[in-house]
Amino acid sequence: MSSRALPGVKADPTVGLSGRRRRKSRGGMTGWLFVGPFMVVLIAMLIVPIGYALYLSLFRDQLIGGNHFVGLANYAQLLQDSKFWSGFLRVLVFLVIQVPVMLVLALIAALALDSARVHAAGFFRIAIFLPYAVPGVVAALIWGFIYGPQFGLTGSFNSAIGIDLLQPFTPSWILTSIGNIVTWEFLGYNMIIFFAALRVVPTDLYEAAALDGASSLRTILSIKIPALRGSIVIATIFSIIGSFQLFNEPNLLKSLAPNVIGTFFTPNMYAYNLSFAGQQFNYSATVAIVMGVITAVIAYVVQVRGTRSENR
Repeated sequence: MSSRALPGVKADPTVGLSGRRRRKSRGGMTGWLFVGPFMVVLIAMLIVPIGYALYLSLFRDQLIGGNHFVGLANYAQLLQDSKFWSGFLRVLVFLVIQVPVMLVLALIAALALDSARVHAAGFFRIAIFLPYAVPGVVAALIWGFIYGPQFGLTGSFNSAIGIDLLQPFTPSWILTSIGNIVTWEFLGYNMIIFFAALRVVPTDLYEAAALDGASSLRTILSIKIPALRGSIVIATIFSIIGSFQLFNEPNLLKSLAPNVIGTFFTPNMYAYNLSFAGQQFNYSATVAIVMGVITAVIAYVVQVRGTRSENR
């Protein structure tokens, strides 16, 4: 039957509107059915823990009277806490040095694998990525045994040459030793990100560059590097977050270098030991909240700067 109105009979506009509303309502419900499980997990695993940590940070467990509301007193105390700031500056130095080195090495590896001059590129791609498949705890234990001055490869090398040339557990070298472990773990992960971005660059650009007589270096600087800006921003943000979350490697190496790595070597170690060793849950939550805010702000600034550079 035709949906046209009969001559002389006015069509009711509310009929069409109600049908569209019903379809829109059904579409909205379908969307919520798909998003609902994710929202439940997000609220239960992220929003609620953050809210509870924020709640804990506003209280303080006192000897007399138990847990009392103190407002921002824990945050004021944290601003004057030398242990927290020494750990924070340590991971900041770690970030400034380790992250650029790791990303540059990952970029070089991706560019080398993307070129047609590397034989067995598939094998090298798997070999470089393989350390990322090793759990962080296992990786730290492996390198801890390698660094061992008495039983490890380092000790054997020093004994062979007759001097203590390699000293990975000294205060001046401990950050370098940890940075080497983290770079070994995550270089392949970042390399895969860069390599995947290079594979989607249109071949027309390479052909045009070849017709113009561009060298390999010019092609890298003018085509490949600009195509990787978005991937570099993402990898940088992930690396910044990972640096501020530094915990596994120093915590596991602590037993091998107890005089160098203390309980507040990194902010995460400080929060962990405050909570589980010192039973200072409120102050530990304060440390976690402050580090989360600092990490989010720095990651956001990097993202905004990277997006602006990409849109220029």
